[in-house]
Amino acid sequence: MKNYIDLSDISDLEKLISESLKLKAENSAAETGKGKTLGMLFFNPSLRTRLSTEKAARLLGMEVMVMNADKDGWALEFEDGAIMDSTKAEHIKEAAAVLSQYCDVIAVRAFPGLIDKHKDESEQVMNSFRKYASVPVINLESATGHPLQALTDAITITELNKKSKPKVVLTWAPHPKALPQSVANSFVSMMKKMNVDLVIANPDGYDLNPEITGETPVMNDQKKALENADFVYVKNWSSYDQYGKILYTKESWTLNNEKLKQTNNAKVMHCLPVRRNVVIADEVLDGENSVVIQEAGNRTYAAQAVLKALLENK
Repeated sequence: MKNYIDLSDISDLEKLISESLKLKAENSAAETGKGKTLGMLFFNPSLRTRLSTEKAARLLGMEVMVMNADKDGWALEFEDGAIMDSTKAEHIKEAAAVLSQYCDVIAVRAFPGLIDKHKDESEQVMNSFRKYASVPVINLESATGHPLQALTDAITITELNKKSKPKVVLTWAPHPKALPQSVANSFVSMMKKMNVDLVIANPDGYDLNPEITGETPVMNDQKKALENADFVYVKNWSSYDQYGKILYTKESWTLNNEKLKQTNNAKVMHCLPVRRNVVIADEVLDGENSVVIQEAGNRTYAAQAVLKALLENK
């Protein structure tokens, strides 16, 4: 593995999941990162991604440097050929090259603007680091994907699954803010790599990018989609067709215990943070079906397995 920017960077998913679970069971790679440094650059806020990735690096023996790019550093220019006579003081060409002198792995988090679909889908920030850095780059969530979260979700389902081919439902839920499709995109892409029966449930107008969903069934009837589900992944996203818009809130799509009765006693997943009683009801989050804390804990081991693979490839 040379980078971990999207799921196509995974050559052997089963092996990567197994490595994650092995690292969770026993920290058997404490010397892998000795003398190496992880640099984490955040253009947007983070809690789980930041702390779990830092912990993962330290478990491998790495040193860690963290920087809030929007506050601590110079404003970066990403356009080639730009005349830099405004507020942007440093070009990504120099910034990525310099960071590559200080760090053995660079991890970047940069959200979409949710205004210009073409610009967001070009993944300008992440692809610029890929282009100009001379060390491996990790995606800590970008405009269109969250591959570390998707690996975490795959690990969690693997741990908990008791069937040869479980039914997994990704269901949209209401949210007061316009959120990106990143987590949902990567979850769908990851589930398509696994032996699961995937169904997507969302209201009309909230279909994800058809190039990502492909032949995956999409249902506008949430209760019907939930029938006999073994895992329910709850997540909000804004409209893809009317890009970045909240078309309507659909409070009736909040996941509650009544809806869980339609499932096969399904485990409930969410990437967190979660808006209680908006996205998921208290009764579900505090109930025995919720695995969101276990899921969050697995963020460390997903990041640890990715870092180990990158370091061993150098």
